[in-house]
Amino acid sequence: MKHLSYFFFYTYIGLVLVAGFWGAFINPYFDFDLLFGLDTDTLAVNERINLLSQYRFLRALEFGFGLFSILFVRSIFTKKAFNILFLLIMGAGIAARVVGWMVEGTPNVLTQFFMFYELIGWVLIIIHTYKIRHYHAH
Repeated sequence: MKHLSYFFFYTYIGLVLVAGFWGAFINPYFDFDLLFGLDTDTLAVNERINLLSQYRFLRALEFGFGLFSILFVRSIFTKKAFNILFLLIMGAGIAARVVGWMVEGTPNVLTQFFMFYELIGWVLIIIHTYKIRHYHAH
């Protein structure tokens, strides 16, 4: 269980770091084309500027979460407070995808893959770190 939870942790956080940095600082236009099938050049100038600004901001937060996770990986897997914080943030992202699915409709296969991959990793990390979270409870 330990190796699987670390595998999912590092692959998830690796993607979070790469996607976050790429979308915030390199080329968010690619994301819109690949993920949404949207050519941002078709938007009005103010709409495009505001959408890209907000998207860059959210991707920068994603990158920041990835940095936090890499810098504190040992604490995430050994200290209750870090573990709970990490799981809450990761779980909030999964929950947002589920809400989106329920409210907006079924996302494409790539988005579904990410959601289930994240969910599997989240569950494996919860199971692996269960003793950490309940160590002081008894």
